[in-house]
Amino acid sequence: MSAQTRPGWLEKPKPVTQAAKAVALAVVVLLVCVPFLVIVSTSLASTEEVVDNGGWVLWPTRPSLQAYRDILDGGIVTHALGVSVGVTVVGTALSLLCTVTLAYALARPGVLGGRPVLLLVLFTFLFPPGMIPSFLLVKEMGLLDSYASLVLPVLVNVFNLVVLRGFFQGIPDELYEAARLDGAGDWRVLVSVVLPLSKAALAVVGLFYAVAYWNSWFYASLYLESDHWPLQQVLRTYVVAGSGLTDATTGEGTVTAPQTVQMAVLVIATVPILLIYPFLQKYFTKGVLTGAIKS
Repeated sequence: MSAQTRPGWLEKPKPVTQAAKAVALAVVVLLVCVPFLVIVSTSLASTEEVVDNGGWVLWPTRPSLQAYRDILDGGIVTHALGVSVGVTVVGTALSLLCTVTLAYALARPGVLGGRPVLLLVLFTFLFPPGMIPSFLLVKEMGLLDSYASLVLPVLVNVFNLVVLRGFFQGIPDELYEAARLDGAGDWRVLVSVVLPLSKAALAVVGLFYAVAYWNSWFYASLYLESDHWPLQQVLRTYVVAGSGLTDATTGEGTVTAPQTVQMAVLVIATVPILLIYPFLQKYFTKGVLTGAIKS
């Protein structure tokens, strides 16, 4: 293809275009990193420094971990952190188990009732239940003020199910047939053939579930008493709603600045997902696109 007929998107970017892209990227990075730096710095700043700077600190001159000691000293945040970790781990494991088995069943041709079940699942995606029907269902099942209420109503996500189903459908039929000829049953095929080939999709779906459970606060506000709240509901109550955190945590007054405590809670609620994401990021494109295109 000659230079005169080459499409515009195949031409080498001009220096001005490259410079504009670099500036735009730098602005986006600053918009993301500076607020997070302010949050971390404020959580590490001393009381006097927070007060002198009007509640926000960009770079602490005398870093202190007092805010983290206060909120992690066996108080409500420590308990809420344990609740969030437990719900996230157990919920993600159960959701992956149910989603994988259902997606595998719906991906195989000739399954009895597969088509009606798939349509029923997709119907729940198009017409999700409202808040009041969900609350009444949880109440009738006896799950109020139980951690199971944070897991069972959202055990299977339809989008994640569709992604996994599409991924399973993309596995060559020859592999299924070879496993059948070797005498493998459905469970053996799933464990020995399908799952090892689906690590990318499983990593993506597992991360989606983990983030959803970790960030969930709405169901906790509906179904749980305050002494059973997960970390995100505590974060919302004491940071967004502006309620006092220090007294509820330690049982007595402290000299820690409220902004410092609030930012420390925010850091504790954010960092775990930030630490997990880089290890799974490489699977995102392959896992999501493969399942979505096939489905």
